[in-house]
Amino acid sequence: MDLVLFGPPGAGKGTQAGRLCEAASVVHVSTGDIFRRHLRSGTELGLLASSYMSAGKLVPDQVVFDIVASRLGEPDAGAGALFDGFPRTVAQAELLEAWLCLRGRRLDLVVNLVVDDGVVVGRLSGRRACVSCGATYHVDFAPAGRPGVCDRCGAEVIQRPDDAEETVRRRLAVYHAETAPVLAWLRARCAVVDVPADLPVDAVGDAVLQALRRA
Repeated sequence: MDLVLFGPPGAGKGTQAGRLCEAASVVHVSTGDIFRRHLRSGTELGLLASSYMSAGKLVPDQVVFDIVASRLGEPDAGAGALFDGFPRTVAQAELLEAWLCLRGRRLDLVVNLVVDDGVVVGRLSGRRACVSCGATYHVDFAPAGRPGVCDRCGAEVIQRPDDAEETVRRRLAVYHAETAPVLAWLRARCAVVDVPADLPVDAVGDAVLQALRRA
């Protein structure tokens, strides 16, 4: 079975990915994780992607797909995959569809986590992290015992640049601009289930698993 987990940053994809992978017995294919692995290892694909990123350019769709395909070629991905953060463009979706078709596979289900931008901004802009041990907090839902001080190690707790409200809003704008065409493309070709992602984590998880069972 091959699945896509869709949704904006802050929708909870990371939390739900583990449940989906376990329930469907597939591997988690996260573009972010795969990119970082190639960059750390200095592979040919990693160096190629890095050359675009260093120049402030978008990594071409074919390069992105080749990096994803490198993971799909590993033995544990033969029974299926959960795609997280991919495809992000229609061109990437077309490349994936062709790759799967050649192997007698297809996208069986897309789970689209739906959440209002205001909720995402609140979730992400409220996050804080320890500069030393990496412990995470949230100013509303899980604050540190003393503001700005890590409960675990006593080091400084800060807001990461990616979590600044202005940055989050820019990321959301890019997501909406680039993702709407991809989601429409997917809806025309496979089952897409919209799951409200502003509910409690367990409720979202139950809805995600129900969508899987109906696929």
